[in-house]
Amino acid sequence: MSETITRYLVVDLEATCDDLGAVPREESEIIEIGAVLVDGATLEPIAEFQSFVRPLVHPRLSPFCTELTTITQADVARAPTFRVVAPKLAAFGQGALFCSWGGYDRNQLERDARRAGIRSPLGPRHLNLKEAFARAAGEGQSGTYGALRRVGLKPTGTHHRGIDDARNIARLLPYALGRAEIGARHERRPR
Repeated sequence: MSETITRYLVVDLEATCDDLGAVPREESEIIEIGAVLVDGATLEPIAEFQSFVRPLVHPRLSPFCTELTTITQADVARAPTFRVVAPKLAAFGQGALFCSWGGYDRNQLERDARRAGIRSPLGPRHLNLKEAFARAAGEGQSGTYGALRRVGLKPTGTHHRGIDDARNIARLLPYALGRAEIGARHERRPR
């Protein structure tokens, strides 16, 4: 007997980064949490959560990070720390199955929770939608934008913004779960 999922929580994180190696992966910190709560029966979004998060290890965002994410130093300087935001995310997603595009978001949440000395806010249960979509499509894994193109959807919002990416990933949920048909890939013909 399979479990019935009543709600899915689609999460996308943005974290401190640098193209010059000044922020090693193990020192990256969440700077934005975007989450979309999705009804398990209809797969329609029912609520959203968004918060900037103030980094502590590398409090100054690199120019690369700001350019990539459009998140400014002012956005994170006045934001609460992960220790404050984590319980709010946990309450928002209570009872929902945590999903993200790949394993990065789960790993980053666990890393930030360890650093803050708290439990990971969404627990160990996680659905990797990137892998689920690849299985449903019968092909290798792709990025969110490639998957959107594959099913004929246009990306919305700003790429590498947590809430916008979470919204786009939520649109892919029916396909990743096998509840919407992906369809055959058509070869592009030269013009």
